[in-house]
Amino acid sequence: MVAAGLLALAFSLAVTVLAFCGLIGFDNARLDTRLLSDGYFHSVVWFSIKQAGLSALLALILAWPVARALYYSPGLWLRQSFLSLCVLSFVMPTLILITGLVALLGRQGLISPWLGPDWNLYGLPGILIAHVYLNLPFAVRVQLLQLQHIPDSSWKLAAQLKLGAWQRLRLIEWPALRAGMLPLFGFVFVLCFNSFAVVLALGGGPRATTLEVAIYQSLKYDFNIPEALTLAWTQLLIAGSLFLLLNRLGGSQWLGVDSTRQHWKPRPGAAMQRLHRLVYASTALALLLPLLALVPGILQVDLARFDWRAIAGPALTSLLIAAIAGTGALLLAYAMLLPLRFARTEGRTTLALLFDWLSTQALVAPAMVVSVGLYILLLPQLDLDYWGMLFVVLLNMLLIVPYAVQQLRPRLLQFDRQYERLVRSLKLGLRARLRVEWPYMRRACITSFALMLLLAMGDVAIFSIFGTSNWTTLPWLIYGYAGTYRMGEASVASLLLLLICALMVWLFQHFEKGQQDA
Repeated sequence: MVAAGLLALAFSLAVTVLAFCGLIGFDNARLDTRLLSDGYFHSVVWFSIKQAGLSALLALILAWPVARALYYSPGLWLRQSFLSLCVLSFVMPTLILITGLVALLGRQGLISPWLGPDWNLYGLPGILIAHVYLNLPFAVRVQLLQLQHIPDSSWKLAAQLKLGAWQRLRLIEWPALRAGMLPLFGFVFVLCFNSFAVVLALGGGPRATTLEVAIYQSLKYDFNIPEALTLAWTQLLIAGSLFLLLNRLGGSQWLGVDSTRQHWKPRPGAAMQRLHRLVYASTALALLLPLLALVPGILQVDLARFDWRAIAGPALTSLLIAAIAGTGALLLAYAMLLPLRFARTEGRTTLALLFDWLSTQALVAPAMVVSVGLYILLLPQLDLDYWGMLFVVLLNMLLIVPYAVQQLRPRLLQFDRQYERLVRSLKLGLRARLRVEWPYMRRACITSFALMLLLAMGDVAIFSIFGTSNWTTLPWLIYGYAGTYRMGEASVASLLLLLICALMVWLFQHFEKGQQDA
């Protein structure tokens, strides 16, 4: 079993290594060391770090009052629907958000006239708005779960000691949040640092370019392999080092639902309750506005004459790719966790950390570099017009594996803590072990599969390299509509994709809550 896991880890790592080999092997390309002293390179690196740092900081700061409102006021109206909206906002395809933001805040946006003549969505403001929108809901849920881990005894002791609001915040609430803040910041930073679609669509020019977009521009427009390699290694070094540090600190808990148990906690005063309701309502409105902004664009389209077949085919293609990639990612993640579980059981902490990093290394490998590197490597060997969609599925599977690993790992490690000694004493084979594990893991696998579907459906970068004219996905169709200023058609396609994602979120929430209750 461990051998199968090592093979899965080697396969994932081999794809990344082969992609870089493809770039290096093309025309004997080497690193362009002259770029390291170039002002453009310094500005790209600095902007990449600045926008990721600001995005992560804003997401965490703005999430804190929202998490407190949800924690101290469990009776908020439509609270569970709001938490479902948070999941949807975090995992929905980026192009839905971009279409909504352009309709809302673009040059002809619905509320742009009220923002003044100097307002411009494109550039750092638009990037920060999009990144905060995508990551604030995740930060809210993580901080809420951390607050819910405060034991009742702490609050009861605080009540007996008659601690004030500031003392409770400093002595009880902040210590519960502090341990997870740095890992949470690091994770959101890595996501924003590696962001591609948001910066490509809303960057607005060379002054707002990140390493990922600079790699894309070097490959697509200049086909400058040495420059792309230098940028790619820089990105991998920065993001990889931070992610390795993040793993050492311990990752944040992922998209679990909040606890349904009623905790004993201080009841906020009337003024604080009103403030909580205001924060809650403002956040819900901010999350809904970009989605509601799609409606006016849809109303401009004659739906009776709309060519629904033009989006039905891409929608089915997206679902098929997502289903295959999600299933493969789930199986691959389970196999990758086998060596990690073995190392933890044997008490080999360093080896377990290595396996943990290898299972999630796809998060820091630049998606554009992996796609183009493999394309260059395979182009002389295969007819990529014929086999291209296979690699769209394969690369999507590998890029979402880290999320599957994070979803399955806590449940599998919990199983090992409870039953590993019994399983070993009974000397169960692979088939018998899987029969024992499956009832324990069934709900976690279903929720993970729903999450994998959501993540795989939003791909644009990989399809832009390996996609063919015979097959079109829904996100790529939206990108094409928006690029030709057909915002009505883009809004219709975005709404359809949003409805599919909302269905997946409902499935995720339904089975996740059932898992918790079980």
